[in-house]
Amino acid sequence: MNGTGDPFRIQLLGPIRAWRRDEEVALGSPKQRAVLSLLASRAGEVVSGETIAGALWGSDAPQTAANGVHTYVARLRRALEPGRGCRDASTVLSSEPGGYCLRVDPASVDATLFVERHGHARRSREGGSAETTLRMYEDALALWRGEAYSGVPGPFAAVEGVRLRDMRLTAVEEWAAVMLEAGQYAEAVDALSRAVSEEPLREKLRWLLMLALYHAGRQAHALSVYTETRQLLSRELGIEPGAELQDLHRWILAGQQELRPLGGRMPRRTREGLGAGVPRPAQLPSMARGFTGRDTELRQLEGLLDDEFAQRGTPVIVVDGAAGVGKSALVLELAHRLAHRFPDGQLYVDLCGNGLRGRPLSASDALLQLLTSIGADSARIPRDVTGRATLYRSLLYGKRMLVVLDDALSVDQLRPLIPRGESCVVATSRQRFGGLAARDGARTLTVKPLADAEAAHLLTNLSAGRLTGDPGAARRLAALCGGLPLALRITAERLTASPGVPPGTLVEQYAEESGRLDRLTMEDDALASVRDAFETSYQALSGEAARMFRFLGLSKDGPITVPVAASLTDTDRDTARRLLDLLVANHLLEAQGHQFRFHDLLGIYAAECAKREPMLNRRAALARLAAASRVAPRERVADDDRGLACAVVLA
Repeated sequence: MNGTGDPFRIQLLGPIRAWRRDEEVALGSPKQRAVLSLLASRAGEVVSGETIAGALWGSDAPQTAANGVHTYVARLRRALEPGRGCRDASTVLSSEPGGYCLRVDPASVDATLFVERHGHARRSREGGSAETTLRMYEDALALWRGEAYSGVPGPFAAVEGVRLRDMRLTAVEEWAAVMLEAGQYAEAVDALSRAVSEEPLREKLRWLLMLALYHAGRQAHALSVYTETRQLLSRELGIEPGAELQDLHRWILAGQQELRPLGGRMPRRTREGLGAGVPRPAQLPSMARGFTGRDTELRQLEGLLDDEFAQRGTPVIVVDGAAGVGKSALVLELAHRLAHRFPDGQLYVDLCGNGLRGRPLSASDALLQLLTSIGADSARIPRDVTGRATLYRSLLYGKRMLVVLDDALSVDQLRPLIPRGESCVVATSRQRFGGLAARDGARTLTVKPLADAEAAHLLTNLSAGRLTGDPGAARRLAALCGGLPLALRITAERLTASPGVPPGTLVEQYAEESGRLDRLTMEDDALASVRDAFETSYQALSGEAARMFRFLGLSKDGPITVPVAASLTDTDRDTARRLLDLLVANHLLEAQGHQFRFHDLLGIYAAECAKREPMLNRRAALARLAAASRVAPRERVADDDRGLACAVVLA
């Protein structure tokens, strides 16, 4: 029994182990341990079978993956609850709509407890005594029993292992800084020497070790650490030590006595590059022409960044929203405004998540691009994603750099690209990354279409005077575009390219739904097509979610509720709810209380997708919806059932 009162205790910070009332549980094969480690890292959350398969096999999942996951879960249930009858439902590893849930206290998982204790120690540094703060750090670090996720196969374990290892080294650095501030130099030297041998390319550790040696009266040893570091970086990466290490080396040579860690951070000085011959990266693309509005969103994003820096973390912000809503334009506007706050430069990677600009980049490919940008010798960059992620974090640690990651497809693509220290990551995606927020502390902001006045203002500004003096046409066109910036920019180009066509004519053309998406397309550019933008979001859905989207297109103008969705797709309400939530998370549907709705343009596209279903399937779906409306109990007052009859009429 652990301190939480939960009979289970699970170890992820070392070989995967579990105990039930202090008796160790036989967890079985490595893949079974991998399943348990994933579920334990998300204790109390529902994890889908697809997510588990991805964690085990990545993109190489076999056709039997679903059966394999089911088998591993069944075996884990028998191991965790040996006295449970074969017909009794599991109370520990339960089946839920949408997946499986490990029902243990998150604090009974050592990795979760480490993150919590590390946070308490960090907060104690702001006002607690050195003795209390050191004890908190030591309590957190004492949880480790080896490499995190040791012996566990699969991409999830590899990425999580790197992430937690980096957090542990960060905790060691912060603990060492407090030790130095307290004058405990000899003890700090021992711990830092072990950490440097484990992570030899991490400059912050070497900086602290040099400082500890110097204050312990071992100036020669401190200088030898610098010489060793310089030779190692030159041999492995082809670069010179960072400015902070060079400064410390020079100060030690000069015999300066008042060298102290500044809150655990290396002192900074402005510099031109990352190393010898490496220019300061300035990779931000140009800002969108005519950018307007979004004042509220920009203030929110700047506030989130300030909050994260105040907590001395690595800010990670993900801006999500529907295709064409202007996520990239917003993030680039923010990045250009804040560039001066990142003296080491700005990195930019287009992750190509929507597929319109080529195949999505893997995390490994993106890391190669980033490492090359910061001066790593391409011949010495590791081939595996874990090695590349480790090198990337090592090279960026102690630097203040802005990293913009545009159009992320998945959390697994994004997570290895997050550095530690004083850099900042701002990403965009068409999906909500709830897991990244829950487990990595990322902050998210969802971008909506422009308000009516902002949309009309953008359209007028971009139309080369075509709408000047005709605010009514501007408002109507903006409304027919649904406030979607991509649609507004295409419309502005049509107005500019056809000076002889009155704006009122374009309003009449757009009013016809059947041809509106055809007109919101520039024939010579796949990136300037509202339909193509929606199509890539649709293609990224799972088969069952895509089927739900098609059938909802039969009732796009009606109130979409869980019963409506269940009737259209001939499924149960729990499954329907899960699929509706998935469409909302992918910004293909909007939730409004107990009901759901399409954005106007997405509704038109969904109706087009509905026609991909055979006519017999469409007729059967509408017949089911009509039948459900007739038999809906009169005494039921839920909003869900009130929408059935109306949906049938409108469909």
